[in-house]
Amino acid sequence: MAYTAGFQMLLMENLKKLIHGNHHPFINNNPLILSERPQFQLLYQELDSIIQTLFSIHEDHHHNPDEIEKVRNLKERFKDVVEEAQDIIDLFVSAVHFTNRQFPPEIDVFKTSLNLEKVLKSIESIKVELMTINIGNMKMDSSSRIDHVKTQSVAAAAVGTSYTRNRLGTKMVSSEEIVVGLDHDVKIIRDKLTEETKQLGVVSIVGMGGLGKTTIANKIFNDRFVVYYFHVRAWVTVSQTYAKRDLLIQILRSIGVQGDLEEDDDSKLRGKLHKNLMGRRYLIVIDDIWSIEAWDELKMFFPHDNTASRILLTTRLYEVALHVKPHGFVHSLPCLTEEESWKLLKQKVFHGDECPEWLIKPGMQIAKKCHGLPLSVVVMAGVLAKEPMNKDLWEEIACSVSSYIVGDHKGCLETLALSYHHLPNHLRECFLYLGGFPEDFRFTVERIIWLWVAEGFIEEAGNRSLEDVAEAYLMDLISRNLVIVAGRKFNGDVKAYSPPFSSQLLEVYKQRRVFTNQDINNIAHSLTRTAQSLLCFHDGICWAESIGGSSFVLLKVLDLQKCRLHDFPQGLRLLIHLRYLAICYSGEFPNLICKLWSLQTLILRTNVVGPMHLPHNIQDLVNLRHLWSDTMLFFPSIEKPMNLQYISNVVFKDGMDNFRKCFPSLKKLALRCDKDDEYHFELLPCLENLKLAGLRLQHNHISFPATLKKLTLAWCDLPWSDMSTIQLLPNLEALQLKGYAPEGAHWDACDQQFQKLKFLKLEWLNIKQWKASSTSFPCLKRLAVCFCWDLQEIPLEIGEIATLDLIITDSSSNSVVKSVKRIQEEQHDVGNYELKIIVDGMELSYYLSHPGGSWREWTASFLLRLLKRERILMI
Repeated sequence: MAYTAGFQMLLMENLKKLIHGNHHPFINNNPLILSERPQFQLLYQELDSIIQTLFSIHEDHHHNPDEIEKVRNLKERFKDVVEEAQDIIDLFVSAVHFTNRQFPPEIDVFKTSLNLEKVLKSIESIKVELMTINIGNMKMDSSSRIDHVKTQSVAAAAVGTSYTRNRLGTKMVSSEEIVVGLDHDVKIIRDKLTEETKQLGVVSIVGMGGLGKTTIANKIFNDRFVVYYFHVRAWVTVSQTYAKRDLLIQILRSIGVQGDLEEDDDSKLRGKLHKNLMGRRYLIVIDDIWSIEAWDELKMFFPHDNTASRILLTTRLYEVALHVKPHGFVHSLPCLTEEESWKLLKQKVFHGDECPEWLIKPGMQIAKKCHGLPLSVVVMAGVLAKEPMNKDLWEEIACSVSSYIVGDHKGCLETLALSYHHLPNHLRECFLYLGGFPEDFRFTVERIIWLWVAEGFIEEAGNRSLEDVAEAYLMDLISRNLVIVAGRKFNGDVKAYSPPFSSQLLEVYKQRRVFTNQDINNIAHSLTRTAQSLLCFHDGICWAESIGGSSFVLLKVLDLQKCRLHDFPQGLRLLIHLRYLAICYSGEFPNLICKLWSLQTLILRTNVVGPMHLPHNIQDLVNLRHLWSDTMLFFPSIEKPMNLQYISNVVFKDGMDNFRKCFPSLKKLALRCDKDDEYHFELLPCLENLKLAGLRLQHNHISFPATLKKLTLAWCDLPWSDMSTIQLLPNLEALQLKGYAPEGAHWDACDQQFQKLKFLKLEWLNIKQWKASSTSFPCLKRLAVCFCWDLQEIPLEIGEIATLDLIITDSSSNSVVKSVKRIQEEQHDVGNYELKIIVDGMELSYYLSHPGGSWREWTASFLLRLLKRERILMI
């Protein structure tokens, strides 16, 4: 099937269930469902025929603009039809579900008759108009999705600068630019460009729009040493749409070739370029390149004659830089720090004068909310420069930074639009979804993945799980520099992130998906019946009667985890289409949740300490994939398989006897163990991430699966000798040992080898002596040692591990600090300056020059966090 957007995929998925799902507990030969199957089948066939054609058309800028516009209009119409069909079918399903059941009299929208006549007529109209489009002259995408939707280029704003474009599209950067925080990057790149390598070299600068790529390239291009070093310098801007001929003319004009070049044919232009570059050391800046194809065409123009010539690329796309990487060096441009953002803001607003003291605090808040993007800082500087220097006004502006940024149509929004229009279709809805969250909202990877799956944005891909595909989507957005990595786990994986602009871009989009900071009690009555999602970020009490009624019946996502439910809303039993439910509730587990048969993700937050007992009919949630809670969940005995992939903070009543039968898909498990039970985790064929907490587990009562990639042990009191068993796990990449998990003062790992371990964390252990060789952890990248007061030293041999790039520790043990200092000194002696060492959150050199003060504050903060998470099993 051709690529379909989330709203289409969700409908097609539901139709397949209604047509073929005889064993589904809801359908189960229901006569009302069976009687309408001919309509379901007809609708599926009609939709599929349009999707195969309409969404396989590759909108290329070479095609007739009128034809492209017709295609886009048809897609918009088709979206409206699909949404209408989805609403009709969902209401029908709800009506069938509540036939002969009692529900509130105000719910008068349910009808057990299915009328798709209007929808089918609209589909027929689209098919007729589609036949009038000259598809034969338009490229048809042969893959399962359209890779790129190319649009006419709009001017991308340079970072921290102003510029114009000449008629061939070349960026002309003004001489009034203010550069902050880029000097280090300029030095690295300049040194790479001028190193003593004779072969033609390529250096790529990669970063999101508005980060300073063009500014750096321009600064290097005009650097005195660079001007002296290279005989010829040329600048060409490619952008999203380009013609080889225009690019050739740009380069020739840039190096000073005169004459009426527009009259020359392509062959003559290539000859002139070759003549002017051959035998000379040249530097070509290729700015704003968007595709691998563009590079493959351009690289043929440049002679390889061992003159130490260089090409400097700027791009937003890692895939372009990685394609060039075998021939050169890739430099990822970081965001500005908060201090650098504030410095740039002050320079642009006050032009070297001092900032008044009363404006410093709101000014720093504004700078912080620019998320390290120089272009955003420049936009906000422009806003502030036009307003009176009034503290109240600046504080007001600080609360609405995002709205100013996205309101700048010729700066930030235009820059964002370039990246958005270049996105493959399957990423567009995922990206737009991020724009609904509050300003400065930090996403966790798991949460957004679960939401995307529930919304129906994720396309099936062979045997890969929807969650794995969703994670690949997220990594793609990160590689395209459309989201900012706001935090990483110790092992380097992305933990949290945020979009560069929190947007109010598409109000139409939000009519079906509602994101709100308002009290849910006040807005519930204003929801439209077409709402598919409701995510509330208001922190307060939520009254049960606010939730339910006709405005909620089609919801598929309901996130109220910030709202504390006073009573559990009985109206939730109407929401049988819910796929994602997140609530904060401190009573008994509500049995009616087990009636929500579409539920995929259930998040339960409480504000009291104590366990929650799950009912036996939890097994009726046959679609449930993720079950998360911040308190212990006592899981009952179940008799039939569930589709759970992730369970947190769980205690199983009857041990592990039926695990393989009941949880065949389980990938991630956080478990509270009992010392008398046996745990045969090897029976779980898909388990990759395991967290165990318990009291004096016996090592002969636990067996681990070979599939395990991440293992966390907390308060287990296992002997260090058990590490000889754990080190045999063939796929283990991350190991965390916490809270006396291994009991004992000595760990001798010299004869052990953790073959694939990349991350090791030791926290709050009573270990005194640790021995290891450089071969004990041959792949280790990151080591964290915290609150091991008695530990004498981190083995010096650890520093000899070639892959190690980071050691994190605290100052709870002076001898540990001394040992990491020796490790760093030894590595510097052999020329290894890549190993980074952090103590109390500071780089080692800074920590050593600022002793004292930090430890007490850092410890207090850590203890508060530790106490908070102790009731979630300290794992």
